[in-house]
Amino acid sequence: MANKEYLVVEKIIAYQALIILLTIASVSLLSGIENGVSAALGGAAAFFPNLYFAFKVRSKEGQQVKKIVRSFYTAEAGKLILTAALFVMIFQVPGLKILPLMLSYLMALSVFWFALLMR
Repeated sequence: MANKEYLVVEKIIAYQALIILLTIASVSLLSGIENGVSAALGGAAAFFPNLYFAFKVRSKEGQQVKKIVRSFYTAEAGKLILTAALFVMIFQVPGLKILPLMLSYLMALSVFWFALLMR
């Protein structure tokens, strides 16, 4: 059962990467490379913290339930801190376009919503 759960996590991460790349390509083609760079930064702000969370949780496979629950909380806290730190750094980028940044960020997060609907 655990391997099936991890396969789902890997699929979600892969779908998230795909959605981010499609969003970056679409934004770049429709409104220029500067907006595409902003979309890439928004995608990165969603993708890397989620990747961190997935790796932290996966590393606890086969341990006691108490340790697994603790790892979920610490991984989620780390994910939130990483997300905040990335946004702080991203907002320092000159010429940043907020709309493409948030579009890509929200598109990446929407993968989780659709994954819940498909389950």
